[in-house]
Amino acid sequence: MTEVTEQLDYVEDDVLGLMFLTCHPALTPESRAALCLRLVGGLTTGQIARAYGAKEATMAQRLSRAKRTLAEAGLDPAVPPAPADRASRLQDVMAVVYRVFHDGYTAARHGQGRPELCHEGLRLARILAGVAPGVPEVHGLQALLELQASRLPARTDSDGEPVLLEQQDRDRWDQLLIHRGLRALRRAHRLARPVGMYVLQAEIAACHARARRAEDTDWARIAAWYDLLARHVPSPAIAINRAVAHGHAFGPEAGLVVLDAVGAEDAPSHVVSAVRGDLLSAAGDERGATVAFRRAADTATTTTDRDVYHRRATACAAAEVEDRRSHSMYSQDVSDSCLYDEDELECPGSA
Repeated sequence: MTEVTEQLDYVEDDVLGLMFLTCHPALTPESRAALCLRLVGGLTTGQIARAYGAKEATMAQRLSRAKRTLAEAGLDPAVPPAPADRASRLQDVMAVVYRVFHDGYTAARHGQGRPELCHEGLRLARILAGVAPGVPEVHGLQALLELQASRLPARTDSDGEPVLLEQQDRDRWDQLLIHRGLRALRRAHRLARPVGMYVLQAEIAACHARARRAEDTDWARIAAWYDLLARHVPSPAIAINRAVAHGHAFGPEAGLVVLDAVGAEDAPSHVVSAVRGDLLSAAGDERGATVAFRRAADTATTTTDRDVYHRRATACAAAEVEDRRSHSMYSQDVSDSCLYDEDELECPGSA
């Protein structure tokens, strides 16, 4: 903490001061994100409301409550937080920036079209990296968002339907953003200091970015990064992504072993069921996969996910019928399958 305090002690930028102000512990995560967009990003209340699909009056009330909370705490936007407060709140600042980006990233997958949140989150990450250049995790956050943003054009098809990572047209990935992401990741490592979850997640994103074709992906390396990430910042999302990576790298049975260790009460049931369905399908158990995907559809929280799981269940059921027919003819063909998109799960740091 001393090194971080020393780095931030010399930062007098008004933008950074506002970032730390908007991330005061008295505010809720939702209020932090909205206030950061208003005070730091310069977005109007109407723009923020539209970005989150909320009514402008509702967003205005949220912002007013947040400002009132800060005023009651005796905070003055014109007075920057003390260096010690900045250091202790740095993780919160990065979490808010990540949340802004992730809110847009997730919405884009569900056809709700909120790219402005992704763009604003990325812009805030670049600002933070510029005003706190001595902190590796700040560069790791920028790298992660640059690399994830590079895939935005390919994440949905012409009908707005989600496209899994392995099936995306990589020619549509933004090479400039990939270059910027890899450069930010190198800056993080050049500081030669301990790194955390943002750098580790950026390393995983970099493995995907470096693969020109899906089949070129170094899944063993990704699995190793997830192993490290799971030890340092254990969470259900990390555990599920780790199961996907192990399934790709070492076979579906290995992925199922990792998935079985995820507590049912800790993770969204539809996500666990969907991953189980993909792993079972990859292992040739189409009947088990059908059951898993039907369970995922029954517990899905969005129409988009529900439709995807229903289609997968139908495909697996058809594959089971075909498999029985093939076996009756002494054929050993196995249907192709695609493991669940590990890019879609929320990781720690989203506030």
